[in-house]
Amino acid sequence: MEELKQCRLQQRNISATVDKLMLCLPVLEMYSKLRDQMKTKRHYPALKTLEHLEHTYLPQVSHYRFCKVMVDNIPKLREEIKDVSMSDLKDFLESIRKHSDKIGETAMKQVPGAQDLVDFSPVYRCLHIYSVLGARETFENYYRKQRRKQARLVLQPPSNMHETLDGYRKYFNQIVGFFVVEDHILHTTQGLVNRAYIDELWEMALSKTIAALRTHSSYCSDPNLVLDLKNLIVLFADTLQVYGFPVNQLFDMLLEIRDQYSETLLKKWSGIFRNILDSDNYSPIPVTSEEIYKKVVGQFPFQDTELEKQPFPKKFPFSEFVPKVYNQIKEFIYACLKFSEDLHLSSTEVDDMIRKSTNLLLTRTLSSSLQNVIKRKNIGLTELVQIIINTTHLEKSCKYLEEFITNITNVLPEIVHTTKLYGTTTFKDARHAAEEEIYTNLNQKIDQFLQLADYDWMTGDLGNKASDYLVDLIAFLRSTFAVFTHLPGKVAQTACMSACKHLATSLMQLLLEAEVRQLTLGALQQFNLDVRECEQFARSGPVPGFQEDTLQLAFIDLRQLLDLFLQWDWSTYLADYGQPTCKYLRVNPVTALTLLEKMKDTSRKNNMFAQFRKNERDKQKLIDTVAKQLRGLISSHHS
Repeated sequence: MEELKQCRLQQRNISATVDKLMLCLPVLEMYSKLRDQMKTKRHYPALKTLEHLEHTYLPQVSHYRFCKVMVDNIPKLREEIKDVSMSDLKDFLESIRKHSDKIGETAMKQVPGAQDLVDFSPVYRCLHIYSVLGARETFENYYRKQRRKQARLVLQPPSNMHETLDGYRKYFNQIVGFFVVEDHILHTTQGLVNRAYIDELWEMALSKTIAALRTHSSYCSDPNLVLDLKNLIVLFADTLQVYGFPVNQLFDMLLEIRDQYSETLLKKWSGIFRNILDSDNYSPIPVTSEEIYKKVVGQFPFQDTELEKQPFPKKFPFSEFVPKVYNQIKEFIYACLKFSEDLHLSSTEVDDMIRKSTNLLLTRTLSSSLQNVIKRKNIGLTELVQIIINTTHLEKSCKYLEEFITNITNVLPEIVHTTKLYGTTTFKDARHAAEEEIYTNLNQKIDQFLQLADYDWMTGDLGNKASDYLVDLIAFLRSTFAVFTHLPGKVAQTACMSACKHLATSLMQLLLEAEVRQLTLGALQQFNLDVRECEQFARSGPVPGFQEDTLQLAFIDLRQLLDLFLQWDWSTYLADYGQPTCKYLRVNPVTALTLLEKMKDTSRKNNMFAQFRKNERDKQKLIDTVAKQLRGLISSHHS
């Protein structure tokens, strides 16, 4: 009985133990499963297992010591899951920072699904884990803080970004990649990021991007790079607009870059114009065949029925730089048009932009290039004459440039108030500058000849021909004015009159200069022969269009002064002085007195004239008397 009793007790104990073990085994199995999940980094299922273990299984066996150990270990396991999932999140953040360039590149190609390049599961898992653990807010704050830091890094451009287009492209790709990721997070998680957070980030990105572009684009001097940059910015803006980001400020900034693009174009064309003008031969274009004639007319709008009728060979009136400059102006207009593409501008705005830029090209760049050529030290009269002819033809072509712009923008001037081209003003200013330079150049040439004058002011001999230097000077003037045949009549006449006036004034100064202290009537007679040579040149009509003796009037002061002295007609001069009909109206008494003073001490050498065929004393007395009367005239005139 004792054995039976003992046996039953054992059976009951075994049965109880089995029952207790049956309760404990699932706990141990669940715990084992939890460890396996932790090892394989399946943190979210591990967290679910932990919840079952804590709330379902452990309460059934809570009185065992091993259960107490497990219960005490649960908070540590939770922290371990949090730490590991956070580590995964950090790896994810590092990964998208590195790969945002690739993500952005794919998005910029307008290929759908750029976000598919990224495995977002670490974010989702971590979000779930922190939500389950009641630390969602902590997770959200951490994620946003880290992404803001990354945004600032992404928005920091490399210092050499402006050197190549690839520098800009990589910068844009990273920014696009960043916001593609954030947009996807916004739409696939419930509140991890919200619209306000995205808008705040975008505002920061927009301001920093625009500031960076303003700075770096200002270093660029290559218009082709600026144009490529503009196309890249348009693609950048269009891509982000697809994702719902406002990009109006980027297009506004493009209008600023447009001004810079215009400046780089102007610099480029300044070099182009300089090369054209420097390499030109400033000679009319020769034409030997119909093919060449049509080629030139195809490059530049020119019509001349008389020239068309002439047989070959013949010449266009302008030189090579006319069609070359005209075509380069058109190329500039095309370059301006390229920038306006895809900027969402109206045709009127495009037309206005092109016209304003073209006006800058004409009034600043081309005008400066022409002025530089005109002001060159070694510029010759032939070149200046050709420049006047060239600018005249370019001025006439301005209406064709107006039509050219109208045709490419489809904006009719009669319908919309458009900006007019200032080409006419540019070419007129250049022509006037060339005209002034011709007058100055001619005067300088005259001065060079006059420096060769070598008068013997004390000679007693009578000459019978004009001085060699003056004969050469007149020959130079004749050949020069022969080149002026293609110039507008007024220019040629003004140049001729200016030259004659300058020659007359210079001769007068030569006669009266202080270094000439004494002179004889013989020297005056030689001087008279030179003035007669000048008058003969004026009478010959070197330039058509002058009325009667208009050109001779340039020498009237000299003529009257010389006649007065050579004819010794003082009685007439003194009697008629001040009368409108005075024979010597152009003779100033101060000038006459100055010349008379020079003749005081040379009376011995003046005896070949009838007026001086008296004794020496009478001759000197006569000069003193005339001088006294002249001083009286001067004194009364001043009072």
